[in-house]
Amino acid sequence: MEFFVAQLLTGLANASSLFLVACGLSLIFGVTRIVNFAHGSLYMLGAYIGYTLMQNLPGAVGFWGSILLAGIAVGIIGVLVEVLVLRPVYRAPELFQLVATFGVILVIQDLTLIIWGPEDLLGPRAPGLRGVYRIMGEPIPKYDIVLLVITPFIALALWYLITQTRVGVLVRAATQDREMVGALGVNQAVLFTGVFALGSALAGLGGALQLPKGGADLLMDFHILAPVFVVVVIGGMGSLPGAYLAAVIISVLNVFGVTYLPQSTLVLMFVVMVVVLMIRPYGLFGREEVAGEHGQVGEPELPIKPASNSVRMIVMAGLALLALLPVFGSSFAMVLTTDILIFCLFAASLHFLLGLGGLVSFGHAAYYGGGAYIAALLVTHANSPMEIAFLLAPLGAGLAALAIGWVCLRLTGVYFAMLTLAFAQLLWSLVFQWGSVTGGDDGLVNIWPSDWLNSTTAYFYFALLFSVGGILVLRHVAHSPFGYALRAARDSKRQAESTGINTQKVQLLAFGFAGFMGGLAGTLFVFSKGSVFPNELEIARSFDALIVVFLGGVKTLAGGVAGAAFFKGVEDLLTRFEYWRLVMGLLIIFVVIVAPQGIVGSIRKAAIRLNILKQGGQT
Repeated sequence: MEFFVAQLLTGLANASSLFLVACGLSLIFGVTRIVNFAHGSLYMLGAYIGYTLMQNLPGAVGFWGSILLAGIAVGIIGVLVEVLVLRPVYRAPELFQLVATFGVILVIQDLTLIIWGPEDLLGPRAPGLRGVYRIMGEPIPKYDIVLLVITPFIALALWYLITQTRVGVLVRAATQDREMVGALGVNQAVLFTGVFALGSALAGLGGALQLPKGGADLLMDFHILAPVFVVVVIGGMGSLPGAYLAAVIISVLNVFGVTYLPQSTLVLMFVVMVVVLMIRPYGLFGREEVAGEHGQVGEPELPIKPASNSVRMIVMAGLALLALLPVFGSSFAMVLTTDILIFCLFAASLHFLLGLGGLVSFGHAAYYGGGAYIAALLVTHANSPMEIAFLLAPLGAGLAALAIGWVCLRLTGVYFAMLTLAFAQLLWSLVFQWGSVTGGDDGLVNIWPSDWLNSTTAYFYFALLFSVGGILVLRHVAHSPFGYALRAARDSKRQAESTGINTQKVQLLAFGFAGFMGGLAGTLFVFSKGSVFPNELEIARSFDALIVVFLGGVKTLAGGVAGAAFFKGVEDLLTRFEYWRLVMGLLIIFVVIVAPQGIVGSIRKAAIRLNILKQGGQT
């Protein structure tokens, strides 16, 4: 019993920082509808700024003052991010803002590296709180007990602010109906900035508070990101009581999981999220209308015409130039182009789901990495020829997508997106921990193609054939009756069903088809590199695909391909420099602000305007 109580108290203490970061994210989403992936970076800044202040402000007053000042400083940084980066793209499709926040992540990562260096910083002990208390004979760190006392007071202060003040009334009103709040004369820009500053300050406060327990390092932004989103989704997007309850549940379960089932620590919170969302689709205290609003990716698009003859001629000329690359290019150019072609197919498979189906998947790397691992496992453990593995791996990825889609399509909006992320993380943890089969963190190596494809030139043509062929098949399906049915289900599910379209079946088949194509890209990847590692299933790989789709243009069929080619080409160029993330982040933010319709969408818009001007000049 004593040990049980000690574990429970430790879990409650761990919930403190998690709650502060999660409630800040929940507030921001509730009012602005922004899925702020840079929230973990604000948490990291709070830790680094708090560390610096603690080195210069001695004593207990300096320690606690540093934590408070760190929260204020991060709140001010949040204001700059909201005004300079997010405010210009509020009118863009809501999830397009995700790309902007990812650009902020890259910028903050390198700025933190420049200012504080690459070494991990050991957090100072809280003055007067060293040592432990004995509770029922079990040692509990004194600082944990203080956190147990502080967190409820912060939660009560937030409750009072939201429920008992005029500012809180406006925040709750904006959460319910932003347009009505604006119609009543409330300055939405000021309200959004204030809420973003408060949410950022809470994230910074959480980062500074955890310093005596964990210190500061350059990876803590990504380490906190998944738990925070899990907590917010379980509690219900926009719900502070839900965020507190979910933080407690996740933290306590994690402490007991480490003790009694160590293998579960990587997946336990995602299993809990899946179970909760299956029982309560919008979280413990969530509302359907909040999720439904966020599920849109902008206004329904105009019908996309098939490519004109001139466009087809340009594409054919480009493919002809690619086919001549082995004649005039180097081996490095062929390897780089192969990587770009494979990534273009991966991005195009996600674009099929997101652009045509309005299904925003945060876990599409599950099928890309899944296809790679299925092929590698067939070659390694079944001694399968490369040709058989190449045929079976995409099919396996497609079947996995059908199974995952059958569960996820019960939900909508950000809950759907987070559930896809949960399944991707479950697959990643399975690959990471099942070392005897998958190789664990060491991956699987020596997965080379057959002798007839062993040369760089032969595999380049092989990848060119299947990557371009896959993209053309995706485009052909987009213009087929199935593609139009998928768009109908995206734009108006009720009207589509009234015409006899089984929208659930159409979306499920689209999910499986996109998974098959993502698996094909992964299969091409593993044979091009000769190895595969768990990072191909990580969140970052899914984010890469999301970024390029939005950069290229959600509302264009070529958006995923153009965005992937641009992203991969620029990434290869910039990674040669020490602070390439800073430049890449600024470039992403620039494109988001200047070309909110994406690269292809902006080019198409400019072409339409030019055509109108020419017609006006002729008349």
